[in-house]
Amino acid sequence: MADDTAGTGNQQPQQIDISSDQDLKEWARKLNVSENQIKEAVEAVGARAADVEDHLKGSRATTNSERVHDVLAGDNPQQGS
Repeated sequence: MADDTAGTGNQQPQQIDISSDQDLKEWARKLNVSENQIKEAVEAVGARAADVEDHLKGSRATTNSERVHDVLAGDNPQQGS
């Protein structure tokens, strides 16, 4: 039988259950982070998987202040002459 939620638009957002070792392992693998990072992210933004993923991506991305610092220091490879 096919997935009952396919094409219905009624899918619930995926949730991460940090009390489940299996869930922690699965999401840590999917998002390429440690189980502790999953726990910390869920505690910070809630259990909605999309929010956790965005939070983790943001925590690994270069911040705007780092980019400004690099430009001011002359470390920006895209800076024109």
